[in-house]
Amino acid sequence: MTPGRYRVTLVLDGRPALHGWWNAEPTARRQFAELVGQYGRPGTHITLADEQTGMTLTEWPTVQ
Repeated sequence: MTPGRYRVTLVLDGRPALHGWWNAEPTARRQFAELVGQYGRPGTHITLADEQTGMTLTEWPTVQ
């Protein structure tokens, strides 16, 4: 079984802490939002990527 198309990654203080894959983008976006709500603080980086295209769809904090 292969992981889903959409990957959410949580990095805490420079160390990978969690990876999750979903086949549905809306589900992956909800998981992303939940992680931002739980872990959104300095030293945290959260990304949502489309593994099929290789694109980062969103990240926290937002890179400007």
